Amino acid sequence: MTPHFFQHEPTSTTNMKQSAHDKKHLRTIAHSLSPVVTIAQKGLTENVNEEIDRALSRHELIKIKIFAADRDSRKELTQQICEISGAELIQSIGNVAVIFRAAEKPNPKLSNILRFQAS
Repeated sequence: MTPHFFQHEPTSTTNMKQSAHDKKHLRTIAHSLSPVVTIAQKGLTENVNEEIDRALSRHELIKIKIFAADRDSRKELTQQICEISGAELIQSIGNVAVIFRAAEKPNPKLSNILRFQAS
C-alpha cells in the first residue's frame, strides 16, 4: 500500500497528521537532505517565512537549521513555522527540524518525495 502522502492530494492543516510509518519513511528521505533555510539571531522574519513557503512548495520535505538560545526557544520557533506554513513537524534533533507539506502539483525534478521514489 502506498503511503497517502505520495498521492499528492492537497490536505488541510487539520488533516495533516502522518502515520508513524509515513513519518519513518519521511525521516529516511530527509536523512540525506541538507538544510535549505537557516534561522539565526533575527528569528522568524517575513523573508524567512516566504523562503520556507517557497521551499515547501518546491520540495515538500525540507530541513531547517535553527540557531536559538535554548531547546525551548527552538521548539517554540518550530511550532510557529509549522503553524504559519501549514506544514507538519516530522523530526527535530538538536538545531535541525524536518518539516513536510504536500504540494498541490509537485514537480518531479524538485520534489524530494518524488525524487526519492524514482531512485
